Amino acid sequence: MRIELPHSPEAQAQIAALRARDGYVSDISLALRYRPELFGQPVSGFFQEVMKGPSDWTEAERELFAAFVSARNQCPF
Repeated sequence: MRIELPHSPEAQAQIAALRARDGYVSDISLALRYRPELFGQPVSGFFQEVMKGPSDWTEAERELFAAFVSARNQCPF
């Protein structure tokens, strides 16, 4: 079952641009743009910290780990 949530006009424009560029829009991308002040902005900040913040692993290694996990879960990255 898929629930369609209404996005703001600004978010709808961003989604349309992504769809035109990539041919699809991932569920996480849709979720990040739905009520961004509640979910999208805090989670995006967390993602940036995890992927680019201080770590023993390089940014490239972290990107590779994320791509590997996504592939194992059959999730488009």
